[in-house]
Amino acid sequence: MAQDLVFAPLGGVGEIGMNAGLYGYGEGPKRRWLMVDCGVLFGDPAMTPGIDLIMPDIRFAKAQRANIEALVLTHAHEDHYGAVLDLWPELGCPVYATPFAAAMLEAKRVSERGAPKIDVRVIPQGGRFTAGPFEVEFVAVAHSIPESNALAIRTPAGTVVHTGDWKIDLTPVLGPATDEARLRAIGQEGVAAVIGDSTNALREGFSRSEKEVAESLKELIGSAPGRVAVTTFASNVGRLRAVAEAALACDRQVVVIGRAMHRALEVGRMLGYLEGIPEFLDADAYGYLPRDKVVALMTGSQGEPRAALARIANGDHPMVALAKGDRVIFSSRAIPGNEKAVGRVINGLIAGGAQVITDRTHFVHVSGHPHREELATLYGWLKPQLVVPVHGEELHMAEHLEAAKSAGAGSVARVRDGQMIRIAGGPAEIVDEVVSGRMLKDGRVLIYATEPTISERRKLAFAGVVSVALAIDQSGDVAGDPDVRFSGLPPRDDEGTPMLEVIRDTVLDCLDGLARPRRRDAALVASAIERAVRAELNLVWGKKPVCHVSVLGV
Repeated sequence: MAQDLVFAPLGGVGEIGMNAGLYGYGEGPKRRWLMVDCGVLFGDPAMTPGIDLIMPDIRFAKAQRANIEALVLTHAHEDHYGAVLDLWPELGCPVYATPFAAAMLEAKRVSERGAPKIDVRVIPQGGRFTAGPFEVEFVAVAHSIPESNALAIRTPAGTVVHTGDWKIDLTPVLGPATDEARLRAIGQEGVAAVIGDSTNALREGFSRSEKEVAESLKELIGSAPGRVAVTTFASNVGRLRAVAEAALACDRQVVVIGRAMHRALEVGRMLGYLEGIPEFLDADAYGYLPRDKVVALMTGSQGEPRAALARIANGDHPMVALAKGDRVIFSSRAIPGNEKAVGRVINGLIAGGAQVITDRTHFVHVSGHPHREELATLYGWLKPQLVVPVHGEELHMAEHLEAAKSAGAGSVARVRDGQMIRIAGGPAEIVDEVVSGRMLKDGRVLIYATEPTISERRKLAFAGVVSVALAIDQSGDVAGDPDVRFSGLPPRDDEGTPMLEVIRDTVLDCLDGLARPRRRDAALVASAIERAVRAELNLVWGKKPVCHVSVLGV
C-alpha cells in the first residue's frame, strides 16, 4: 500500500492567528503525525465577551496522541506558540524549539499558576532532529522576532517546506538573514510541497528592512523635546534593541514598563541579543529622570485595555504619565480587529497633550511577512511541485495562489481548517476531514466555542437579565409577593412606568390566567412567566431580555 504525506490544518487557515497544523505520514491507523505550532487568537469583546484567548480545537490531535511524534514550534509569537501551555497536556509529546522560543515558553510557564512542566528539546537554528518517519531541519528566516524558522520536513514520501512566518531582509537588526543558500540547496534536493505564509500576498514588491526602521526611530527619538514612549510587540527584540541603541546615542536612559516587555528583554539578554546595551530601568525610575533623558519602552501597541499604554491614556497608571511635549511612537501596525481599541488609546493620549506618531505618518514599522516579489523569489529557490497557502484570511490566500501561479509553481491547492490534503505520495487532493474549530479560554477554564456560554453572554450584553422568584402553596395560591430583580434594563418603559412595576404586574397577570391546579406544576408556571415577561418587555421596550424564573413549593 502506498505511503502518502498529508497535511491537516487545525487553525490559521482563513484567519490570521491560532496557527496549528498536523503532518501525517503512512496510511490509516498506522499514520504517524508531526504537529507544527499551537497558537492563539485574541478575543474580540463584541463577539466573545469575557474571552481573552481563542485556541484551536485539538480533539483530532488528542485522539491521535499515541501516534504524535512531536510538536515543533517555528517561533515564539503568540499566534504560533501561545496555546502550548494550555493544550500540551492533551498531547504529551516532546516539544522541539530553538533556544529563544524554548526560553520564552519557560518564562511564560513559571509566570502562570499551575502551568505544566513540558518536555522541551532545544534545537539550534540550522539544526536537525528525527521523530519517527520525520526528519526536521530548522532553516533560519528573517521575521520580527529572534530565531524564526522555516521547517524542511523530510519523509519517505517527499519533502515539504513549512515556511512559518518569514520575509527576505538582507539587513536585519538581530540574527541572520533568511538563509538563501540553504533554501536553494533544499530546492535542489526536490520539494514536494510548500505550506506558506499568505499574510502580505496583497502587497507588491519587497518589504523594507528592520535596519531602515532603526534609523528612522533614532531620528524621531533624537528630535523629541520631552519624554519619548515607544510601544511595539514585546517579542520583537530586534526592534527593542534598535530603540535602546537610539536612546544610547541620544544620551537617554531606557525605562521598561509592562511584564511582557520585561520577560522578552530578560530572555533576549540571557541569550546574548542585547550585548552592549546598558541595563534597563524599572518603571519606578520614570518620574525621577529629566524629561529629555528618558525613553519608555512599554506594552500596549494593540490597544490592550490592561496594558501599560492604555492605563496611561486613561490617566490611571500609578507611576507613569505623559503630557504636552511628550512623544509616543507606535512602532507597530494594528492587527485586523484591533483598530478601534488602538484608536481609543491614541485619542486618550492626544487628549492628554502627547504627540502620537504611527506608521500612517512616519516610517516606524515594517511587517515581518513577505510581499509578492518575496514569494516569487522563494518559489524560485525551492521550485516546489505544490504550493498550499495558509496563514491568512480568504483574500490573502487567494492572492497567494495567484502569486504562486505567476511564479511558476508546479501546482497550487486550497485547504481549509479541518480538511486533510495529500501533499506527497499521490495526487494533491482532499482525502479526509477531521474535527476542527475553536476553544475559548474563559478565565482559567477551557470551553468549546459551540457551547452556549458566549451566545448567552451576548444576549445578556444586548438585553440584560430579569430574575423572578415566587412561592406557590399546595392549593395553588401565591405565598407573598413575587421577588423581581433585573440588570441591564432601562429603569422605565416607553410610557414612563417603572420597569419593576411592569414586570411584577406581568407576573401577577400571568398567574391569574393560570387555573389553580396548573399552578402546582412548577415547570409549567416558570415557562409561562418567562414567555409573558419577555413578550411584555418586547412590547414596551423593543427587546427580549434573558429571563430566569424560580418557582418554589411551600
